[in-house]
Amino acid sequence: MNFASVRIITDDVDGLVAFYEHVLGILAERPAPVFAQFILPSCTLAIGHTETTTLFGVDSANTAGAMNYPVILEFHVADIEAEYLRLESYVDHWIQQPTTMPWGNRSMLFRDPEGNLVNLFEPVTEEAIQRLQ
Repeated sequence: MNFASVRIITDDVDGLVAFYEHVLGILAERPAPVFAQFILPSCTLAIGHTETTTLFGVDSANTAGAMNYPVILEFHVADIEAEYLRLESYVDHWIQQPTTMPWGNRSMLFRDPEGNLVNLFEPVTEEAIQRLQ
């Protein structure tokens, strides 16, 4: 089994796609107006419109109105300080500016327009670097 993707459900596909295009620095593939995906080397980030959840069954997914954010989307970056400078004025809701964590990653956290937590991180200790190789 291979982990394939994470999908965010939203009422504003275009707005969320624009946000992640800016954060990730790549354009989304748009196979349908109600669906987009960012194909990254390690995983795919998909964005689907709320109406697509009816294909999975009633009440299969909730949007931000449910106030349930148990997942953090994490992206390994080469230079956390450069990413912070690039995104500092773009991101509306910062949770944490670049901070070194006890496990050796330098991380910054913010919320996307739907309220989901996003963590960009760079391993900075030798142990943290080794874990990601």
